[in-house]
Amino acid sequence: MFDGDPLVELSHVCFAYRDVAGDAGASGRRAVLDDFNLTINRGECVALLGPNGIGKTTVMRIINALEFPTAGEYRFGGTPVTRVEVEKRNSRFAKALHQRIGFVFQNSDTQLFCPSVGEEIAFGPTQMGLPDAEVERRVNDIVRLFDLERFVDRAPYRLSGGEKKRVAVACVMSLNPDLMVLDEPTDGLDTENTALVVRVLKAYVEAGKTVLISTHHHDIVEALGAHIVRM
Repeated sequence: MFDGDPLVELSHVCFAYRDVAGDAGASGRRAVLDDFNLTINRGECVALLGPNGIGKTTVMRIINALEFPTAGEYRFGGTPVTRVEVEKRNSRFAKALHQRIGFVFQNSDTQLFCPSVGEEIAFGPTQMGLPDAEVERRVNDIVRLFDLERFVDRAPYRLSGGEKKRVAVACVMSLNPDLMVLDEPTDGLDTENTALVVRVLKAYVEAGKTVLISTHHHDIVEALGAHIVRM
């Protein structure tokens, strides 16, 4: 499962949100994507660029199987990803998919909920069923990698916005996913922390992993050497 190349294929994808305000015409739906195509190869860093509201976050939510195309096809590792497979009761398909893809939301508060930063980083590997020794090793490695030693015992709600974003990226990387999807990963970060996150992501790609980001910061795209997809 999920072993084909390329890693991500969106083919002729269309998507529309239900418009509760009722200003989307007779259909009651607001079109966001229309015949959209995207291919991401293994070991590639791709940057989605475009104005707010163009559909970048929607593309990322589809790739993470949080939304599903209204038309077209999504394949991950050569395997079709459909609502039917993902939403099956106790779906092993969904569990396997979500272990292979890590999503860093634009708003870090949506994914930080544990009592301490250390527990946040350990949560994902623990849910994967990894042995305690491996969980501890991953936590220690990630804490060092992201320079989080002084935050390990601190509650996430006591962190600044930039610190929360750094922890959110660290938590996803602790899962060691094949694909990291990051929605505006450097928003709220100062120059020093932006450089740290970029350095870690670049090393992740050099290690053979795949990264998809959306950003308005062209200097970040250049620093990552990302392939640009304009929307």
